[in-house]
Amino acid sequence: MLETLDAAAVRRWCGAGLRALRAHQREIDELNVYPVPDGDTGTNLVLTLTSAQEALEASEPVDITAPAPGNALRRMARGALLGARGNSGVIVSQILRGMADSVAAAAAVRGGELARALRSASEAAYAAVARPVEGTVLSVAAAAADAAARIKSDDLLAVARAAARAAAEALARTPQQLPALARAGVVDAGGRGLVVLLEALVDALSSPAGRAAPEVAAAVVGHSESRAAAHADGHIEGLGEVLAAGLGNVRADGGGFDGQQEPRGEGSWGYEVQYLLEAEAAAVDELRRQLDALGESLVVVGTGDPGVATWNVHVHVPAAGIGPAIEAGVRAGRPYDISVTPLDEHDHGARHHHERAAVVVAAGDGLTALFEAEGATVVGRNPSTGEMLAAIEASRARCVVLLPNDANTQAVALSAAREAEAAGLRVSVVPTRSPVQALAALAVRDPLRPFADDVIAMAEAAGACRYGEVCTAQRDSLTVAGPCRAGDLLGLVDGEVHVIGDDLAEVSARLLDRMLGGGGELATLVLGADAPAALEPALREHAGRAWPFVELHCYTGGQPRYHLLVGVE
Repeated sequence: MLETLDAAAVRRWCGAGLRALRAHQREIDELNVYPVPDGDTGTNLVLTLTSAQEALEASEPVDITAPAPGNALRRMARGALLGARGNSGVIVSQILRGMADSVAAAAAVRGGELARALRSASEAAYAAVARPVEGTVLSVAAAAADAAARIKSDDLLAVARAAARAAAEALARTPQQLPALARAGVVDAGGRGLVVLLEALVDALSSPAGRAAPEVAAAVVGHSESRAAAHADGHIEGLGEVLAAGLGNVRADGGGFDGQQEPRGEGSWGYEVQYLLEAEAAAVDELRRQLDALGESLVVVGTGDPGVATWNVHVHVPAAGIGPAIEAGVRAGRPYDISVTPLDEHDHGARHHHERAAVVVAAGDGLTALFEAEGATVVGRNPSTGEMLAAIEASRARCVVLLPNDANTQAVALSAAREAEAAGLRVSVVPTRSPVQALAALAVRDPLRPFADDVIAMAEAAGACRYGEVCTAQRDSLTVAGPCRAGDLLGLVDGEVHVIGDDLAEVSARLLDRMLGGGGELATLVLGADAPAALEPALREHAGRAWPFVELHCYTGGQPRYHLLVGVE
């Protein structure tokens, strides 16, 4: 039994964790609340940890007599970040980063240091998502940190065991916290993966020779990441508190603004202030009036959700207007991802000549060809952070927009954007959830616009495009359209099941009717890899009869999993 965590133990933990995740990969993949074919949390965690282990193996040999885990943990976390896939992979990479940051300067890591590292890991996990939702892997990480702190011991193994035990208990409680988990009879899949990793840590500490991680209690089974995770609740009074709390994640894109001093180098074009905002529509109406009085080029675009929605706020202001513009957002709701960019004459003029690029996530030969025809760089389905970074670099552009086309890839895209910005590039993410939204976004690009304005226009076009999908149900489930059985055909609108049937042409036609019934002038159909040849003429005939004034575009996308994609604008 080890008294302190050393680099060799970090290596054993990573190896044992990877073996355990591989053993439970299919089980975790199947812990999916939704019947659609995207339950791959277990696979994403295996790929993330594989990258972490490769980073450790590629590093220089470590003297196992030297209790210096900081470097090993840092390499493990960096490898996990670059290999992270899906929301679960990104969150686990941030958990590892939090631990590495906590012990970076520690000469020895005993129980107390491990407890503090687990607290740092939990805080990093919560910071990785904009709106923490309880009943997910975040709750499991917090419970592990709380238990580790409560025992107030320097016994390394005792702290690890307490954390693993509390994590398993917290995982078993997740169905009580998220009704969707209770309805599906499962627990959180990302949390399940974290329990496996913490059990592997116990194993690595208790057995220097290392062995496969033990089985977790049978009661601990369940869920893929909650799709509800978005942005943190609550209000903070005052700009200073927002910045101090780190809620804004303020970036100085090419300027000197660090949240504590006056921006440098003001020119005649002033400054561009952008942030995402969680607020109600009534508060945003007042925000528009305030920002309109402060500056120009004002754009405020919302997601259209009822009640509290997410808004993309953009305005150009003089230096004196930066603080008031952000404070107006604080009064309206909850701002985050705040950026301030100088727009002097030289920069403004140069933007019109900077090379720009778009990186799009897509699968299928047809979709790939469509996006490449639009000048975009295409990355395959479910990319890692490193793969997205490679695509950004391959574009050879200074200003890049990322289109993830999947809710589960957005965290990876944001992670890649942060890494690229640290290297001096300007990267923005338009949170598209379907390839049809990316097509709508790319259609409105204008290289003569300032890059930020172009991103806003693309986000607005994507948000105005409703998306639908037809797929085969992977499991029995209770949906908003009623119960479905594995093998049924499902028609989804904006991620929710609206149509259930057993005939592809009929389900596709009903889905198209449901979407066009809400209004629309243009419908885009993208046929999947296994769509029969008769599907397109059948849908054209139906649309011509039922919706004669709607412009219809049909493409062969060749995408797997989804027989049909539909976009309505």
